[in-house]
Amino acid sequence: MAEMSTLCTFLFSLLLFASQPLILPTAADGRWQLLQKSIGISSMHMQLLKNDRVVMYDRTDFGPSTLPLASGKCHNDPTNTAVQVDCTAHSVEYDVLSNKFRALTVQSNVWCSSGGVMPDGKLVQTGGFSDGELRVRVFSPCESCDWHETPNGLAAKRWYATNHVLPDGRQIVVGGREQFNYEFVPKNIAADTFKLHFLSETNERGVENNLYPFVFLNVDGNLFIFANNRAILLDYVNNKVVKTYPKIPGGEPRSYPSTGSAVLLPLKNLIAATIQAEVLVCGGAPKGSFVQALQGKFVKALDTCARISITDPKPKWVLETMPLARVMGDMVLLPNGKVLVINGARSGSAGWDLGRDPVLNPVLYMPDNEIESRFKILKPTNIPRMYHSTAVLLRDGRVLVGGSNPHAYYNFTGVLYPTELSLEAFYPGYLDAKFNNLRPTIVAPKSMSGIRYSKKLKIQVVITGCLYLETTKLWLPGNQRIRLK
Repeated sequence: MAEMSTLCTFLFSLLLFASQPLILPTAADGRWQLLQKSIGISSMHMQLLKNDRVVMYDRTDFGPSTLPLASGKCHNDPTNTAVQVDCTAHSVEYDVLSNKFRALTVQSNVWCSSGGVMPDGKLVQTGGFSDGELRVRVFSPCESCDWHETPNGLAAKRWYATNHVLPDGRQIVVGGREQFNYEFVPKNIAADTFKLHFLSETNERGVENNLYPFVFLNVDGNLFIFANNRAILLDYVNNKVVKTYPKIPGGEPRSYPSTGSAVLLPLKNLIAATIQAEVLVCGGAPKGSFVQALQGKFVKALDTCARISITDPKPKWVLETMPLARVMGDMVLLPNGKVLVINGARSGSAGWDLGRDPVLNPVLYMPDNEIESRFKILKPTNIPRMYHSTAVLLRDGRVLVGGSNPHAYYNFTGVLYPTELSLEAFYPGYLDAKFNNLRPTIVAPKSMSGIRYSKKLKIQVVITGCLYLETTKLWLPGNQRIRLK
């Protein structure tokens, strides 16, 4: 083993299943690339599909975008206060490999809607504002597909709701403005909606602070639902709350408009008798921030994360301090098991022009480190990403970032933070060139066509550099082939 000490080492882990901007002077990891100066719309929502295309959309009642639809395609809405006949796009499909995009036709208002990808790869997107509040929209991943809409696909009006795909292939749609209930898509034949008193209990009069609840599927098949400053475990099959979690220490809200973000941390003990699941909730805004922002006072955002093991018999929140306060941030699980915290502001609240002090530096959260050494500040962008900014992990390991502050009539002047139409890519440190010879290249299987749920998969990779496998304590010289099951 001693003679190997002069060689590079790399731990290879395969995870299956699973007012002035603030710029910190630091030799931080990562790099940025501007992909598109303008895609014609502001990416308020984005979703990666199985064909390496990303579907994005904004809203249909802010006037014409800068991207025209194909001849003869228009959005007709006599109740639209901006423009009744709109022949411009409010949704696009972005091709990751070619760095090109095409216009899509969405016929109802998708502002603050929700959705998710079904097991067959279709994007099912629900609700929205005005004429979109009862809609169910479906987008199939194919070369020339477009949106298909069902006008009354929902049983209740859904605005600021949250969707989650269930093990049986359905989606559950939780909450929304003045909706203290949930339903299923496709509609459940036994009942249309199911009451959820937890949502009314966490609602703050005049402010709410419980919209866009955080929803994660627990390892026992129940749903972890977080709203405002606390959570429950819901048996959605029997409409029964099976566990009530404590409030986050301090009791500050983390849900819209005091918008924080959350992830279910990677499950790493899948062969253990007892599987642990942990949820991380970061950032947000203190109580009263939304009302004070409307009055021109912008309160500093929260600089804490709260982490909890949702499978513990007596779970407790553990607070951690972030290096940067952040509201309206996005959190992305990276392929190395770490969490990227990106976008947002240092003060204010969610809403148009209600945030201040853009946070341009992403932060890396390392869940396996000791509690005082889990955060690392990364290289900043130069584009503020405020209200309605988005981020999504791509299959090549980059993070696609877009959107911010879509103003009426796509206003680019006379506002503090103008409508942002650009797309960027953030390259985490694991994509640095110095790791190129350590990055596995998949040589088999040649096609994804044989991949199925619950089916064993053999993957053959080539690594040109040297590799140390921690699980087997085995060194492999360069250009070796290994098979992973």
